[in-house]
Amino acid sequence: MAKIGDIDVGDFPLLLAPMEDVSDPPFRALCKEQGADVVYTEFISSEGLIRDAAKSVMKLDIYEKERPVGIQIFGAVLESMLRSVEIVEASGPDIIDINFGCPVKKVVSKGAGAGILKDIDLMVKLTEAMVKHTKLPVTVKTRLGWDHDSIRIVEVAERLQDVGCKAISIHGRTRSQMYKGDANWVPIAEVKNNPRMHIPVFGNGDVNSPERAMEMRDQYGLDGAMIGRASIGYPWFFREVKHYFETGQKLAPPNMAERVEAARRHLRMSIDWKGEKLGVFETRRHYTNYFKGIPDFKVYRTKMVTSDHSEQVFAVFEEVLERFGDHQFV
Repeated sequence: MAKIGDIDVGDFPLLLAPMEDVSDPPFRALCKEQGADVVYTEFISSEGLIRDAAKSVMKLDIYEKERPVGIQIFGAVLESMLRSVEIVEASGPDIIDINFGCPVKKVVSKGAGAGILKDIDLMVKLTEAMVKHTKLPVTVKTRLGWDHDSIRIVEVAERLQDVGCKAISIHGRTRSQMYKGDANWVPIAEVKNNPRMHIPVFGNGDVNSPERAMEMRDQYGLDGAMIGRASIGYPWFFREVKHYFETGQKLAPPNMAERVEAARRHLRMSIDWKGEKLGVFETRRHYTNYFKGIPDFKVYRTKMVTSDHSEQVFAVFEEVLERFGDHQFV
């Protein structure tokens, strides 16, 4: 049984990764229903929080049905990070997660996200200060290192544990790789197999099938898998992995009625949370995966991602169900 602080998260938990403009409350709710054990918010700028920026503050919204839920923050300035911890704590999450892994230039250029991998001492200092500043368990998400020549993840993980980090999620790429090439899980397993490590070590990167999730568990011996891109527009990934773990069999993919209903609910929840305009716009990225693999579907997809009013999108969903209701997904 893996535990984050005092929180039981199950045997080999599946965690929904924090993804910018993806891991919002509607999407997290769908993933939770489909078997995600722990969900994380989109990453939130500490500087945005302390300046009361509307977009950052909105990301603090969490709901009881999501628990256990972690709020993830990023930054590189100690004072700002500590003030943001206080703001985050007031929102009532179960976990505070620090992003030391985002490879995006605008984040890295400020020394935050994966940028801090160039200054491990600062990484440890920030983590220690945040642990001391909250009663909530603090976890970290990071990468193997800045580049291939600076991979020190075994040492880094041990140092983070020693200052009070309660779990670590490691993406199996360096910052220099961005999202290119294959994720390397070997160094993550080395962290897990370090005899001094006693906190959960979760793997991230290229967990894109139930078989890969089982490989991470059984061959690499990790404590859980953090799922990112495989879940976008496909919250059923979590139930498929769990079914495979329990039976050794692949679960049949969701049929068209299930997909249309999920897309419909996703859009409705997004509108309730963000309003009509943003709700319609920000749900578009999921439709390609909801309806992936359907022949002659381009015209419907185009309608979905270009319609500015929810009534039009809901009407397209009905068209799709009527036209493709018998389509067999494989």
